[in-house]
Amino acid sequence: MVKEDRKVWKNKFFEKIIHLLDEYPKCFIVGADNVGSSQMQKIRISLRGHAVVLMGKNTMMRKAIRGHLEKNPNLEKLLPHIKENIGFVFTKQDLSFIRDKLASNKVAAPAKSGAIAPCDVSIPAQVTNMGPEKTSFFQALQVPTKITRGTIEIINDIHLIKKNDKVGASEAALLNMLNISPFHYGLTVKQVYDSGAIFDPEILDIKPEDLRAKFVDGVKNIAAISLQIGYPTIASVPHSIANGLKNLLSIAAVTGVEFEQAKKLKEYLKDPSKFAAAAAPAAAPAAKKEEKKEAPKKEEKKEEEEEDMGGFGLFDD
Repeated sequence: MVKEDRKVWKNKFFEKIIHLLDEYPKCFIVGADNVGSSQMQKIRISLRGHAVVLMGKNTMMRKAIRGHLEKNPNLEKLLPHIKENIGFVFTKQDLSFIRDKLASNKVAAPAKSGAIAPCDVSIPAQVTNMGPEKTSFFQALQVPTKITRGTIEIINDIHLIKKNDKVGASEAALLNMLNISPFHYGLTVKQVYDSGAIFDPEILDIKPEDLRAKFVDGVKNIAAISLQIGYPTIASVPHSIANGLKNLLSIAAVTGVEFEQAKKLKEYLKDPSKFAAAAAPAAAPAAKKEEKKEAPKKEEKKEEEEEDMGGFGLFDD
């Protein structure tokens, strides 16, 4: 009876994962280390209506995907990443939005001896509530301290644990004594699958503005190379036309050649005062601002003179 129930359960799991792979074009491969059942339940609730979380044995997930490769060969790209303690988060919505919701569902956790640190851990300078008898414990960890009003004070900020280092028993005990929970655990995105393509989650940090800036830089480089080697391209033609017009204007300025674009240039060269006339409107607002700034100074001087004369009367000797 138990074997039949287990077989039915496996069949239902295979049907579920195949249904999700067919229905959802996008998914995250997430790590689930140090995530408890109650926290997982909260994550599922927060993602309700936005995404579906699927956890299971790696062997079963691989078997289900391999059996579905004939219909969707792109799923084979998922197989190398199904290792360790992982799960799937399926969605049809914006990947960055779902990733942010996953990141917001992390829980603070104390450091445990033997655990791998997911981030750097530092202890800020502070006055502790521990007595002088604990001084030797701090000295063993090379933490500079002094006694302040009968308690131990940590003098400087200390970088206690580096990322990806194993947490020692002494470091874990110190952090627990200081009531510091340095780690935050939750579902961490390891890989992203989107319509047959799989990539690192850092790609999601690239914004449209970044792509536009890179594209513009590329166009500039193509234009510069094309101009240098004399090979016309769509990127360089506008610059070539502008440079050609500059050359024509230079020739027209020293010869009798006439054309529409050179008329204004020759007028300026014949009568340089037109430069001053063109610059005058731009200089006028600046001059007005200076006059406004000078006006209060004159009023201040008048007030100062009145104050200086305030000590004398008309009929004083």
